[in-house]
Amino acid sequence: MIILGLILFLIGLFLHVGIIETIGIVLLIVGAVLWILGSLGRPIAGRRHYW
Repeated sequence: MIILGLILFLIGLFLHVGIIETIGIVLLIVGAVLWILGSLGRPIAGRRHYW
């Protein structure tokens, strides 16, 4: 999710498409939060690890 967010953000940045930039930033943030929660050992939606 983090990689997809980064790719979308860069595409939106280079093509000057604001909605793709916004979606990329949101995916980056959500992916980072899930990664942090998963590394702390907290179960997320019934899963102990998030990959």
